[in-house]
Amino acid sequence: MAEEKKHVAIRVYGKVQGVFFRASTQEKAQALGLTGFVQNEDDGTVYLEAEGDAEALRKLEQWVHEGPKNAKVSRVDIKNIKELKGFDGFEQRR
Repeated sequence: MAEEKKHVAIRVYGKVQGVFFRASTQEKAQALGLTGFVQNEDDGTVYLEAEGDAEALRKLEQWVHEGPKNAKVSRVDIKNIKELKGFDGFEQRR
């Protein structure tokens, strides 16, 4: 039986804009077979939502605590969301 899909919303704080955080997150998520989106926020954070199996989401959650090499992550907030949105692929948004 396939593991049930989960949906998380993640907000990443720190020096996370202008360091290829979105592109790197998209690459990582696609490599893990996740769907969703990532975007820069006006407050300087990066916000993403991802759907997929729990193990892949755990790996993404671990990864965002580090991010790409020039990022300086100070804090990560993760929320589990009950309803799935059925994203088509994983995209970067503005």
